[in-house]
Amino acid sequence: MIHYKNNEEIELMRESALLVSKTLSEVAKILKPGITTLSIDQFIEGFLQDNKAVPSFLNYHGYPYNSCISVNDVVVHGFPGAYELKEGDIVSVDVGVYKNGFHGDHAYTFMIGKPADEVIQLVRVTKESLYKGIEKAIAGNRVGDISFAIQEHTEKKHGYGVVRELVGHGLGRSMHEDPQVPNYGKRGAGPVLKEGLVVAIEPMINLGKKDVFTDADGWTVRTKDGKPSVHFEHDVCIRKEKADILSNYTPIEVAEKANINLFSDY
Repeated sequence: MIHYKNNEEIELMRESALLVSKTLSEVAKILKPGITTLSIDQFIEGFLQDNKAVPSFLNYHGYPYNSCISVNDVVVHGFPGAYELKEGDIVSVDVGVYKNGFHGDHAYTFMIGKPADEVIQLVRVTKESLYKGIEKAIAGNRVGDISFAIQEHTEKKHGYGVVRELVGHGLGRSMHEDPQVPNYGKRGAGPVLKEGLVVAIEPMINLGKKDVFTDADGWTVRTKDGKPSVHFEHDVCIRKEKADILSNYTPIEVAEKANINLFSDY
């Protein structure tokens, strides 16, 4: 069942989404070689507590951490741990918050130092594809229009692998609602987009092939060929003429550019 939100509910959702944006911007300030992914997760836990919000991911179907931190060949759902970030790594930080009865949920991929040129391009193209999809998130279009736009830019134009097993989703009082929003598909296919629908659009794009597998922990999803994967995600409300992006990358990008340990000139 698809749940549509009224304007008051959408503003509450915007507050949750912007808290995720603020959290990710604070994370951008502390990233550097040598920091462990577990310490990043602990930082996120403290920041959300200070802002009187609950981490959406913690204990969700048994997930044991506050965030998903996915490095290099990890597509999504990476477990924070003892791994120390190093020069040339890419790291997707995915955060969910629950506040005022609604969830915010989005992600951003950071580059530690300067990765290989082909990885920098993958990050750039994946981020571009997110906005290509958002351009189609308007009333009267269909889910497949979003999916096709992302696939066309990443797979058809650049030859990257578009993950099939994981998709974007509706968002609201539950963290995962209908409809599913794949990153591949046909124009004009799928449910019609109507005003008041909020979706998390999240391209997950591999440098190599589309194939993935899940680690023995039951959560960590990796590329089968061991090549890097990039993940970006925005919370988006469907409107008549232009999608309303509830989350905000601007403070994240400002913090990213200010951190000398991060590469952001792409």
